[in-house]
Amino acid sequence: NKSNIQTTNKLKLITEPNNKRVRPLAKVSSLVNLISPSKNGAVRRFGQTIQSISLRGDSKSPGMSLRASSKTAGPTPTKRRNSTLWSETLDVHQKSTFSTKEIKRQEAIYELYRGEQDLIEDLQLARKAYHDPMLKLSIMTEEELAHIFGDLDAYIPLHEDLLMKLTQGTGPDGTVAQIGQIVTDWLPGLNAYKDYCSNQLAAKALLDKKKQDKRVQDFLQRCLESPFSRKLDLWSFLDIPRSRLVKYPLLLREILRHTPSDHPDVANLEKAISIIQDILSSINVRKGESECQYYIDKLEYLDDKQRDPLIDNCKTLLCHGELRNKSGLRLHVFLFSELLVLTRPVTRNERSCFQVYRQPIPVRDLALEDLQDGEIRMGGSFRGAFTNGEKAKNVFRVSSSDPTHGHSHTLHVNDVYHKQQWLNCLRTAITQLQGAPPTAQGQALRTKRRSSTLSAPVYDQGTNENCPPMSGPKLRPQTLSKTRLDQKLHGSLQRKETGV
Repeated sequence: NKSNIQTTNKLKLITEPNNKRVRPLAKVSSLVNLISPSKNGAVRRFGQTIQSISLRGDSKSPGMSLRASSKTAGPTPTKRRNSTLWSETLDVHQKSTFSTKEIKRQEAIYELYRGEQDLIEDLQLARKAYHDPMLKLSIMTEEELAHIFGDLDAYIPLHEDLLMKLTQGTGPDGTVAQIGQIVTDWLPGLNAYKDYCSNQLAAKALLDKKKQDKRVQDFLQRCLESPFSRKLDLWSFLDIPRSRLVKYPLLLREILRHTPSDHPDVANLEKAISIIQDILSSINVRKGESECQYYIDKLEYLDDKQRDPLIDNCKTLLCHGELRNKSGLRLHVFLFSELLVLTRPVTRNERSCFQVYRQPIPVRDLALEDLQDGEIRMGGSFRGAFTNGEKAKNVFRVSSSDPTHGHSHTLHVNDVYHKQQWLNCLRTAITQLQGAPPTAQGQALRTKRRSSTLSAPVYDQGTNENCPPMSGPKLRPQTLSKTRLDQKLHGSLQRKETGV
């Protein structure tokens, strides 16, 4: 019997489930032992503008914990932003004391407040998680890091100042009675971003070049996989200040929309919106000039005759992108305010540059012809040498009305959308310089070509969306959602953005 009891106890040990809770293995969140790279990581690219602002935020609570798998421990969850709404900080009795309009007004103000907190956190993160480790590990030199990061962390006190003023303006009931004067006094400090935004193009180019270094690539990949990154790459963090600048007029309009017409904030909020628009416009101009000079410095001439003196007068790059000529040769075409320059991308001593192809055409002498589909045949291929080429679509021709120039260029665009964008930008540039006195011969040629040469009224470069997508994101406070230009940003055609 004793032996039977022992056997029964052993069977119980085998068959009875263990009800003790097993503590899961701790997840590793350091940069040393990270999970394998995620194939579907949501990484923002250069030029991606702000997402639509939603006062509702994420419906899931940031405090919810992920259930541990019974088999294997899952990857470390991505760090999430706190999406608590202002109304969720109130109890039922407090909430009932406010009107629906006032709740929406305070939600918009709270959105501004929380956005400043997030921005400060991201600026600090860029320094502590990226800049300082790369400097300490000698992954990049101090000079390279200064060029890429600029004075990013120097803007933290600016945004801390707004947070402090909003906190001081918050009453015992949690509401901000008047915010107009606070933002009106604070906004001029954003002019400090002019240098940072104007350097973004060069900083992005250097970062892309450094990514070819295996150590840099490995470090950035490990950071991307870590929870603190929220699946954003380094450039997304460096671009956050620009996208934040674009949000200010949107947030201020949202606050104004929910502010009663007789409220003392109305006048100050309208003034604040005007101030931020002027600041964004000023930054746009500064960045446009910087970007224009960046590409001018990358032009390489085969001889001195190719260098038109008008290039020194160019302060604006209207658009640029990759096109093909009639022979099928890939060209990178730049439309500056004074010159149309056709180039071939080349590399010299590990430095990418643009070798000028043929003689640049002054915009003052530029003639534009819209060619119908099938009107010409494109060559350049082995098959085309025997079939006289294929009928081309999405083609236009540029030439000079100056007979001494002697060159015309038939250019092929990938699709009808981009063709229309090029035509619009070229028409705009031509029309803007029609006031300049043309030569007698040039005027005669223009008259002769009138039936085939296109002209159009002047478009506002700041608001017209029928222009090629730009090479850099512009501060465009008029819209919340992505436009077609943003979606085409990394396509074959890039429009110069006179802004951030």
